Amino acid sequence: MIRLEDILTPGRCTVDVPGGSKKRVLEQVARLIAGDLPDLDPQLVFESLVAREKLGSTGFGNGIAIPHCRLAGCQAPVSGVLRLDAAVDFDAIDGIPVDLLFVLLVPQAATDEHLELLRQIASMLDRSEVRDRLRRATNDADLYQVVLDAQNGH
Repeated sequence: MIRLEDILTPGRCTVDVPGGSKKRVLEQVARLIAGDLPDLDPQLVFESLVAREKLGSTGFGNGIAIPHCRLAGCQAPVSGVLRLDAAVDFDAIDGIPVDLLFVLLVPQAATDEHLELLRQIASMLDRSEVRDRLRRATNDADLYQVVLDAQNGH
């Protein structure tokens, strides 16, 4: 089974990301991921995330969104975590603006394993103490560590 720590790096965790709008946030996501993985085209990442959002918001509730999509050219699952400097409207199911994003990109031929990753992310973010710790993270390294701790049951 793939674990979050296998697909997330400290370089893809960042705090105080400028918000503004859902579209702008997805552009930031694309730049962050492609900046860490130069083989991925930031424009393709952005367009794929926007296309997925058009099918239905990935706003999960409690100020969290889990933007995810299948991506041509992506060889293995990739994840990133962003905390925004100001919450944005993400059309979340509970109407609460989003300030935490957990991104998941998977290869075009997504499998049950990828659905399991989404389940792991949703389950972790469903815990209020994890959300609180993510919101209190003072820097990128702290944000990454919160995810690792949560994944390992701490």
